[in-house]
Amino acid sequence: MKISTVSELLSQDITLIDVEIKGWVRTFRANRFIALNDGSTINNIQCVVDFENTDEAILKRITTGAAIHIKGLLVESQGKGQNVEIQATSIEILGDSDPETYPIQPKKHSLEFLRENAHLRTRTNTFSAVMRLRSALSFAIHKYFNDNGFYYMHTPIITGSDAEGAGEMFRVSTLDAKNPPLTEDGSVDFTKDFFGKEANLTVSGQLEAETYAMSLGKVYTFGPTFRAENSNTSRHLSEFWMIEPEVAFMDLDGNMDLAEDFMKSVLNYVLENNKEDLAFLEQRQAQEDKSKPQAERNEMTLTDKLRFVVDNNFKRVSYTEAIDILRNSKPNKKKKFQYLINEWGADLQSEHERFLVEKHFKCPVILFDYPANIKAFYMRLNEDEKTVRAMDILFPGIGEIVGGSQREERLEVLKEKMAALDIPEEELWWYLDLRKYGTAVHSGFGLGFERLVMFVTGMGNIRDVIPYPRTPQNAEF
Repeated sequence: MKISTVSELLSQDITLIDVEIKGWVRTFRANRFIALNDGSTINNIQCVVDFENTDEAILKRITTGAAIHIKGLLVESQGKGQNVEIQATSIEILGDSDPETYPIQPKKHSLEFLRENAHLRTRTNTFSAVMRLRSALSFAIHKYFNDNGFYYMHTPIITGSDAEGAGEMFRVSTLDAKNPPLTEDGSVDFTKDFFGKEANLTVSGQLEAETYAMSLGKVYTFGPTFRAENSNTSRHLSEFWMIEPEVAFMDLDGNMDLAEDFMKSVLNYVLENNKEDLAFLEQRQAQEDKSKPQAERNEMTLTDKLRFVVDNNFKRVSYTEAIDILRNSKPNKKKKFQYLINEWGADLQSEHERFLVEKHFKCPVILFDYPANIKAFYMRLNEDEKTVRAMDILFPGIGEIVGGSQREERLEVLKEKMAALDIPEEELWWYLDLRKYGTAVHSGFGLGFERLVMFVTGMGNIRDVIPYPRTPQNAEF
C-alpha cells in the first residue's frame, strides 16, 4: 500500500479507506490519541489507538519525538479541529525517542534555545512553517526566471579578489597557518598557495554574472555568498544566499520594471500556495505583538504586509526628491529620527526608508539616482556627474530589500572610477574586456534571500530563517 502524507490525508474527502502513514509523534495523550506530523504540513493528523488491543510495550514507546509507522482506517473525526482521523489497527515503532532528554517537548521554547538545537528545531510548528516557506520562495524564484527566459548561472564561490569592495572576505588557503612561506619583505608568499595567489570566498556573483549576460542576454545567480564582518546583529549572517539577475540591453527603467514584477510574482506565489503556514505565522506574530510596547508592534498583519506589496504599484522617487521629503518631514523637524537629514548626500537609514514607505507614500517605493560617492564603482554615472543610475526597493517594516543599477558600460568612464577608488585594472581585466568587445547598456539587481524570507515569515532575527546560521564565534552543526 502507498504511504500517504499527512497533507494528503487531511485533504481527503473520501473516508472509510485503509491508509498507511509514517511520521513523528508530536503528542500522545490518554494512551489513546497520537498527534502525528511528517513535515508535509503544519497540521497534525490524529491517530486513535485501540489501547485495549495494543501491546503495552508498544504503548510505552510512543513518546514525543518517536518515529512510527501506522496502518489504519481513515474515518470522519469525532473531535474538533480536524475533518478526518485514523483509527489505528497496527503501530510499528521505527525509532524510539528518550522522553527524558528529547529537547523539543510540546511546550513553548525560546528562539535562543531552538537555535542551540537547530538540528531538531524544524520539529516545531514555527520552524517547519518558516522552512517550508523558504523552500516555496526558492522554487518561486527559479520558476519566475525560467518562465521569463533567464538562464541560471553558477558563479564562483572562490574568487581571486575583492575588487567589488562589498565587505570583509574569508580567505581560502592551504598554506601552513603556523609557518607560511614568506617573501623577501616578510609578507606571506601566496604564489606558493594552492591557487598561486590570494583567494577568498565570494561576496557577490554579480561581476561574473555580467559577463554571461553579455553573451546569453538574461541570466541570474542564486547561490551562497560570504561576509567576514564581525557583526552580531539580528540582520547579519556570515554565510547567506543571494539572487542576482543581470540583463543585456536593459536600462534602469527596465531594471525597475523587472524587479517590481519579480517581487510581486514571488510574493504572490506564497500567498496562493502557502496559506496554512502564513496563517500560523501571522497568528504567532499577533501573539508576540501583545507582549511588546505599542510603538514596537507591527502595524500590519503578515498577510496584509504581503498584499501591500503585491496589490500596490511601486512609487518611483529620485533620491533628491526623497531627501527633500525627509528633510521637511515632521520626524526630522522634531528630531524624532535617530539620524537627522540635513543635507543632500546623506546615506539613508532604515528609519528614513520606512517613513517613505509606511507614512509618506503608503506603498512600496523605488528610489533611484543616488549620489555617486555612496554607491559602488560599477554603477553608471549620470550626466550631472554627481549621481549614478542606482535603484533601491523599499518595503514596509524592513526598508531596503533590493539594490541594483544600470551598469557602467563606457570603458573610459569605468577606468576613471576604478582609478579614483584605487582598484587595480589588472585585477578586473576581464571585466574591462566587456567594455571593449561589444559593450552595451545592461543592468541588474541583488536580493538577499534571507532578508526576503524574514519579510515573508515575520521572523525578527535572520538566524531563524536559515537552517544553520553562520555568525561570529558560531559555526555549529
